[in-house]
Amino acid sequence: MWRTGLIQTGADMLRALLIDDDDDFLQGVGNVATQEGFEVARANSLREAREQLASSTPDLVLLDLALPDGDGIVLLREIRGACAADVIMVSGVATLVSAIEALRLGAIDYLTKPVDAQRLRSVLAHVQSLRSLKEEVGTLRDELRKHGRFSRLTGFSRKMQQVYDLVTRVAPTDATVLISGESGTGKELVAQAIHEHSNRRRRPFLPIDFGAIPDNLIESELFGHERGSFTGASQLRRGCFERAAGGTLFLDEITEMPIEMQVKLLRVIESGFLVRVGGEQPVPVNVRLIAATNRVPKDAVLAGKLREDLYYRLNVFPILLPPLSERDGDALLLADEFLASLNATEGTSKRLSAAARARIAAAPWRGNVRELKNEIMRAFILSESVLEMDDLSAAQRDLPASKNTGLSLEESERELILATLDRCAGDKKRAAEVLGISLKTLYNRLNLYAGS
Repeated sequence: MWRTGLIQTGADMLRALLIDDDDDFLQGVGNVATQEGFEVARANSLREAREQLASSTPDLVLLDLALPDGDGIVLLREIRGACAADVIMVSGVATLVSAIEALRLGAIDYLTKPVDAQRLRSVLAHVQSLRSLKEEVGTLRDELRKHGRFSRLTGFSRKMQQVYDLVTRVAPTDATVLISGESGTGKELVAQAIHEHSNRRRRPFLPIDFGAIPDNLIESELFGHERGSFTGASQLRRGCFERAAGGTLFLDEITEMPIEMQVKLLRVIESGFLVRVGGEQPVPVNVRLIAATNRVPKDAVLAGKLREDLYYRLNVFPILLPPLSERDGDALLLADEFLASLNATEGTSKRLSAAARARIAAAPWRGNVRELKNEIMRAFILSESVLEMDDLSAAQRDLPASKNTGLSLEESERELILATLDRCAGDKKRAAEVLGISLKTLYNRLNLYAGS
């Protein structure tokens, strides 16, 4: 039975289902939840919990990891597949593995016994704000999707709708996200969408691209440095972790970070503290991390480009972005958006011809959204009033898909990079632009190929 709370009443009250085989624990937690305005129900086993869930859907489930008739993780999977309740896992014997598994399956938090009352109140308040935010996000999402828009993202395709669903689910949490996908698919836009739909949206969103920073400056850029810590350090400088305090730090091209720096990053993530270069005083860290890579993450681990322990820390909630070639109909929608933006900026009314629209729809767009945007801009500059798109760049026209089927992703990537460089007559800067990667990343790849 649901027990009426003391603060809120009526249909707006949030419902909490507490599942634990310790009656004293249930009584204590139930009292706190009631005081915080929740209507409370209790269950001592998986069987009782399933009966409660079958009769009424709660807003919050506080679930013990070990129950007399089974593993709480099993019920967590069932809940995530059946309803939109927020789940908080609780355990008296918490381990890193169990915590990561619970968060990966969708739990919004993980508490250890004995649970501090103040900590519990904070978590319950967070749940209340999450529910309010989810309602707001849901309404906005439905309205935007009618027009093929979601935050800064554009697309009607089924695969992009799936991405929007993932963003909606993870955004209100503080879970770490790992975004993967080909260059030019919009990984930073997805990271921005997550931030903008989170409860950190009023704090900074700070991107850092490891493909564009010299290796010897990465530590200072991330963690900051003290005055006099090295030649040229004339004053204290706060790094990205401190500058993004309370907000979101986006770690782009994470596999371009040197392995020795990955160890230091992992230490900060695990400890919650950093030490500036040349400093001794620990500085607390309060950021949400979102990382991205244009490699297949597991392949990057096997290739020694990403530490396995860091991969598991970052890959709590993975999002894979589809290439533009797999997003049916989205190329035209994006082309119209890019052209409308250029027209608004330049005060013109240029348009795409019917033939241009057909060419856009048929093109493979191996450079994805970034390449499409560049081609629209190029055609806009060259056209008087109507964009024909009959003069696509050499890279778009002439770079065929690999005829060597069965190649690994690494081999296909090498073939594409070398073919693009050849097509650009050895111009590395131009080749990097066509491929949608930084010049540093291109040099790193070429050095790797030279040594193999």
